[in-house]
Amino acid sequence: MLDLLAALLTEQAGAAPVSLVLQAQSYIDTHLSDPDLCPDSVAAALPISTRYLQKLFAEQGTGVASWIRTQRLEQWRRDLPRPELTRPVSAVGAAWGLPDAAHFSRAFKAAYGLSPREFRAQALS
Repeated sequence: MLDLLAALLTEQAGAAPVSLVLQAQSYIDTHLSDPDLCPDSVAAALPISTRYLQKLFAEQGTGVASWIRTQRLEQWRRDLPRPELTRPVSAVGAAWGLPDAAHFSRAFKAAYGLSPREFRAQALS
């Protein structure tokens, strides 16, 4: 009986890390607009340690904070040129978890080479 249990746990342990990464990514996608979203909050939601979560993401070639930032950048890039969204540029950043307009602008420009306003103007022209 113990051998069977050990075999089962060993088999599940191989799939568990991938499953946890997918669960973490799903949690991140669902909570992307939360300005308090961070590796600690993701780990607490799973529940696993932050260190273990970081290890799992590192095995995938990225970091938890980097994944969050990349997902937010993609949302910002998608929302900025949408003509039906008449909200200010800073509101786009805030909608996806970064209420600090200056930080949002710097992060966006570092990623895409244009300020959010420049990106929006270029995309809408």
